[in-house]
Amino acid sequence: MQYRHIKPDPYRLARMMVAVKAVGVDDARVLAAMEAVPREIFVSPALKNEAYMDKTLPIGFEQTISAPSVVGAMTQALSLTGTEKVLEVGTGCGYQCAVLAKCAKRVFSVERIAGLAKGAEERLRGMGLHNVVTKVGDGRLGWPEQAPFDGIIVTAAGLDVPASLREQLVVGGRMVIPVGAQGQRQKLLRIVRTEAGFDEEVLGLVDFVPLLGAS
Repeated sequence: MQYRHIKPDPYRLARMMVAVKAVGVDDARVLAAMEAVPREIFVSPALKNEAYMDKTLPIGFEQTISAPSVVGAMTQALSLTGTEKVLEVGTGCGYQCAVLAKCAKRVFSVERIAGLAKGAEERLRGMGLHNVVTKVGDGRLGWPEQAPFDGIIVTAAGLDVPASLREQLVVGGRMVIPVGAQGQRQKLLRIVRTEAGFDEEVLGLVDFVPLLGAS
């Protein structure tokens, strides 16, 4: 199915962008990407009227699409200029991936649930986003064959940061990842790889589904 002709509803999009900017998202590339991606195609038709609200929504398989403000904040934290190779752990429905694809040069996305991965790939192809490669696998392992990455974004929360993901960052690269237990708010970390090791910064508190291995 082709989605290139679908444009976000201007009124609903405007309300969504107010919420995105309210959390401090002011990167012009990120804002333009979010304005261009029709969020409604990434949720079920029954939820179309809620697609541009600033909240998480179910996408099946006990997974969710993140709130637009969270997507914007996490994307901005990668400081993308359009030249980067980015790894996404947790393709989900493909919305975050679509935003990344408009901000980075190449995106490699791993999803553990085959049904979600298939649907996401169809949507991304339907949007004409040909700078994205997806696969089904254990995202905790990253994508060693394509490493290193300038940026890594993880859309599920574990109790710690997988060492394999740290090692797949270039020096100067950035990773954005939620860390913490289920049932309580998790810390959203930005990790920067330096010549000496890794610098960590807490960006805020979030609620994500658990980071699990391939099913």
